Amino acid sequence: MSDGNLADLTELAQQLRVDAVRCSEVASSGHPTSSLSAADLMAVLLARYYCYDFDDAANPDNDHLIFSKGHASPLLYAMYKAAGAISDDELVTYRALGSRLEGHPTPRLPWVEVATGALGQGLPVGSGLALTGKLLDRMPYRVWVLCGDSELAEGSMWEAFEHAGYEALDKLTAIVDVNRLGQRGPTRYGWDTAAYARRIEAHGWNTIEIDGHDMHQIDQAYAAATTSAKPTAILARTTKGAGVASVADQEGKHGKPVPDADEAITELGGVREIRVGVTKPPYTALPHSFGEPARYEPPSYSVGDKVATRNAFGEALTALGHARPEVVGLDAEVSDSTRLQYFAKEHPDRYFEFYIAEQQMLAAAVGMQVRGWVPFAATFAAFLSRAYDFIRMAAIGRADLKLVGSHAGVAIGQDGPSQMGLEDVASLRAVHSSTVLQPCDGNQTAALVSEMADRSGISYLRTCRGDTPVIYGPDEDFPIGGSRVLRSSSDDVVTLIGSGVTVHESLAAADELEGEGIQARVIDLYSIKPVDAFTVRAAAEETGCLVTVEDHWAEGGLGDAVFDAFAGGVPAPTVIKLAVRDMPGSASPEEQLRMAGIDRGAIVSAVRSYLAERTVSQGH
Repeated sequence: MSDGNLADLTELAQQLRVDAVRCSEVASSGHPTSSLSAADLMAVLLARYYCYDFDDAANPDNDHLIFSKGHASPLLYAMYKAAGAISDDELVTYRALGSRLEGHPTPRLPWVEVATGALGQGLPVGSGLALTGKLLDRMPYRVWVLCGDSELAEGSMWEAFEHAGYEALDKLTAIVDVNRLGQRGPTRYGWDTAAYARRIEAHGWNTIEIDGHDMHQIDQAYAAATTSAKPTAILARTTKGAGVASVADQEGKHGKPVPDADEAITELGGVREIRVGVTKPPYTALPHSFGEPARYEPPSYSVGDKVATRNAFGEALTALGHARPEVVGLDAEVSDSTRLQYFAKEHPDRYFEFYIAEQQMLAAAVGMQVRGWVPFAATFAAFLSRAYDFIRMAAIGRADLKLVGSHAGVAIGQDGPSQMGLEDVASLRAVHSSTVLQPCDGNQTAALVSEMADRSGISYLRTCRGDTPVIYGPDEDFPIGGSRVLRSSSDDVVTLIGSGVTVHESLAAADELEGEGIQARVIDLYSIKPVDAFTVRAAAEETGCLVTVEDHWAEGGLGDAVFDAFAGGVPAPTVIKLAVRDMPGSASPEEQLRMAGIDRGAIVSAVRSYLAERTVSQGH
């Protein structure tokens, strides 16, 4: 690096610092000290190594830059200004109502591909992007991830280090800003970069320890990273609040504007208007082309067959993989149980094993969808809770994910509650703009898998372990947001609403009630979110009582989805909610349903009790 280059980079870094201070001051909030520490690192990256066409954010050859320490957003936005992507006028709208420059980066900006802010997520997503570049896109773009030292305490970071090392993701570079101070005080290892290096090297990474304010060392580290056969972690010792004496290496300054912005800007050399001609990608590799999808030929089951919905999912996704070359499958070492193994057998080049690392699996799915792939990630419904923060952040980042949770509810039987998904419907319903589906038979499952493939946002398919009877023909449609009325008459005095296994229990209960002269309507509410409010309200108006039956805790599941159909002033009917209320143990599936009070006998008893109480009430 020449003296002229060094001087230019030093000036650029100071500009980034000044602009980080300025926008935080205007917002009266933000994290300028976390931005100041990494300014030199980002100045060298932006001016010399980052290959990106800011005029064409969709250019498939573009490198990827992720701020895992998303709270350093003032630095990222200062970089965008230096690159000419945003104006100074926009820079000072930071954190204002309606501004694209949110407190933590989101894809409201075209150059931001994933939402960050929950620490520990950027590197796992970056690992997923690097994996996509190596094994799916087969393109030479690089993935740069700015990490904070505090987030190295997160387990998800170590899932990423392990996975990237195992896969030898040589295009991935983690730039760790080791500034010693976290939110409330010193980090675990402070400035001991060697301690981090030993741990990261153990996972198969190349590590480089540098002074994060020495432009020559930064430049040499990036150069070495671009030629390494391994993923590289650059461990840069920095000073939090570097360049501003009033906050430099001071505790208690995190997440606050500097005390005197004018004084800090003067100390940093004043406002500058440097523009960086960011290098556009030099790559010549052709991007992947999915082409037109072929006709989806789903598996077909005969009415009366018995098929587990998890089996139907595996067979349906395999068929979808033949029709759609962009569909990929992600597993967390349970593909034999989720039946994702069917897809793996026929599409091994689009199947990815993450072992028992659900956070990395979901992060990789986020990275893959950035590049246009359609990831289906499957595990036990209960274990998705381990990666819930990734699901939440994926929704914030407008990601399109297809999640599949098998072994749902007490109906799995003897394995007991540790393996039972009993909170999953509630947690996935709570995700912004999510879709929650629970099929009850094989043909319905196959149809919903296809529906999910083109659904935006977070889609969740809940599957069951045991075989259930096929009640629908193979050519029937099941639109998201719909339901099926399986039994109906003008004499119905109650409506039974189920999904998944409880549909079959409801049908059996309706048969028993009919034998007693009681007519019951039965609705298969396979789309729990969005719910078919029209059909539910009509049933309420015509029968007067809804009995919801779900293999899930009473809170937040199907019953509450039905209640929501009566929000906003719609007159509510009598609703009887049958759900799992006591902690289950080990028992057969039939025993589990009975003990939980959600089998056919419990449904019949609930209806009898309701009618008896109604008779007494009317008699008075």
